[in-house]
Amino acid sequence: MRKSKIIVICLIALAVLTVVILFVVSMVGLDRDVAREDENRIVVVNLTGMIQEGQVGGFMAGGINPRLVRDRLDRVAADPSIEGVVLRVQSQGGSIAASQEIAQMVRDFEKPIVVSMADMAASGGYYITAYAQGIVAQPGTMTGSIGVISTMMDLDGLYEMLGIEVETIKSGEHKDMFSRALTEEEREIMQEISDQAYEQFINDIVQGRGLSVKEVRELATGELYLGSQALELGLVDRLGGVEEAIDLLAELNEFENPVRHDMPQPSLFDQMFGLGYQAVSLLEKALLGPELIKLDMLREGFPPDIRYQVR
Repeated sequence: MRKSKIIVICLIALAVLTVVILFVVSMVGLDRDVAREDENRIVVVNLTGMIQEGQVGGFMAGGINPRLVRDRLDRVAADPSIEGVVLRVQSQGGSIAASQEIAQMVRDFEKPIVVSMADMAASGGYYITAYAQGIVAQPGTMTGSIGVISTMMDLDGLYEMLGIEVETIKSGEHKDMFSRALTEEEREIMQEISDQAYEQFINDIVQGRGLSVKEVRELATGELYLGSQALELGLVDRLGGVEEAIDLLAELNEFENPVRHDMPQPSLFDQMFGLGYQAVSLLEKALLGPELIKLDMLREGFPPDIRYQVR
């Protein structure tokens, strides 16, 4: 217990120190990047990590969710000095619905967006780029992976090993299908769900990239492509990095002498909210211990995991 108290004290001290640092940084950055009226400013917005719903960001965290993307795009929309956006994407994908929501934000955003892919922008990470005005990738960027993967866990063997008996009362034939081995009929149900999500992926790429259904379906095998291959296949428009993406955005929209502007860090409140979220999680792990955490996970169960993600 003494060890747990020491961990708690250290985390509190770290949180306080982080508050001070974030406050100082935010105050220092208030007067930077003042735009001139003759500048065509292009803002670079970094999106890094797994695509998911729920809280992401903050200290010691990483990830992409719709709330984070909407917040950053709203900040861009509110600044009249910013003419366009380069989304710098580093992601192996993730949640289907979150990927779709972010893709729709990109599609509907009032200012032009070009994507710059980092090391990987695959599966859901590619999905969110589909409606951009253009996509730039390095020759060695890993992208594509157009497909759906579903995983479910059958815990019967584990329960038997632990001596746990589970009694289920249900209303609805398939209500318990994710708490045991699937029947053949239920496998067909899950395959239909996967196929529908797959078709949605294909349709959005067709609409966003201007390719035919036949072309996209031939590419949608779930395999990864290097950026150099993706260029030949029509999945990206140019090879290069952020500067090449800025050049492409300027060319497509006739911006003269574009000036790069990096999106400032999230507000102090948002960073503190993320820090608090992470601190609670760390405290829970420190105080409960691994055995109780595993038992709680078993009690809550494992929902089906259906994703646009590289595995």
